[in-house]
Amino acid sequence: MSNQKLRLALLPLLLAAGGVAQPLAAQTATQSAATAGLDRQIARLAKGSGGVVGVAAWRLDGKGPRVLYNGGEAFPMASTFKVAVAGRIFERVDKGELKLDQMLDVPMDMFSPSEVIADRLIHPGVSLSVYNLLELMLTQSDNTATDVLTKAAGGPAAVTAWVRAQGVTGQRIDRDTAGLLRDFFGVGPGPLTEAFEAAAKANPDIERKGSLPDPAFDNDPRDTSTPEAMGTLLTRIFSGKALSAGSTKALIGIMERCRTGGARLRGKMPPGTKVANKTGTIGGTVNDTGVLTLPDGAGEIVIAVYVKKSAAPVEDRERAIAEIARSVHDYFLFSVPAK
Repeated sequence: MSNQKLRLALLPLLLAAGGVAQPLAAQTATQSAATAGLDRQIARLAKGSGGVVGVAAWRLDGKGPRVLYNGGEAFPMASTFKVAVAGRIFERVDKGELKLDQMLDVPMDMFSPSEVIADRLIHPGVSLSVYNLLELMLTQSDNTATDVLTKAAGGPAAVTAWVRAQGVTGQRIDRDTAGLLRDFFGVGPGPLTEAFEAAAKANPDIERKGSLPDPAFDNDPRDTSTPEAMGTLLTRIFSGKALSAGSTKALIGIMERCRTGGARLRGKMPPGTKVANKTGTIGGTVNDTGVLTLPDGAGEIVIAVYVKKSAAPVEDRERAIAEIARSVHDYFLFSVPAK
């Protein structure tokens, strides 16, 4: 869509902003009109994902319209739930209940299939600081680090309680990653890495299941979030309302160092664009959530893009996320006044 058409789509909202306040219903209708062109573009790009897409995006400072496409529909979070785990951990740090340099044991019976700890630290006697565990959980999505931190957070129920305390109702955390993976893959008891290896020997196709949709999982309300709920949680965190200034800075810094999902939110951004994000992948689900920084002080954009129920190649799902994210980036850069 041309910039001119986007500006025309935005005109009703700009006129309303400069005049008499409108009733809520009229404001909602005006906002829908303002994003109608972008909504159509998202719908077109979403088809490339091969599944159901949900999007929530808005300026971090709250100015301008909100972009919502299936924004109130529940999607499996996959590893994007780790943002909430990190938030709860930093809350405990703020309360003096944990320290970032505090060492936590990482017992081998908690090892979960993951890129770093379970794959590389193969001998007993592992201990890591809270800060290093946070780094591994958010930058490399390490599942073992996540489960150690989920336990330190007080368990999934405590993480959900922290989310509720932020005023977010459309997100729930019910399991750690080991519990989620056991349920998804149908893996039996015992240390998860060993149980998974045994299951893979018995059924070589079990790993292929990891990139295919599963109706039971896709329709399970556990460990889900609406895109709007995730966007709201990110807004609380990045605006400094959820945590202390020090914890906010530390958490954002880690998310800016994310190493996963380079072909998603970051995939089609202009070179040098600052992105702080957290990805998630399992079955028919591919997600990416975070905050984009526009150039020249034009503001920051909160964005959550979720894909579920897709049997398309992961690359196609990632491309859809990247294209949608770039469309959202350009919309707010060129069509929504920064002030």
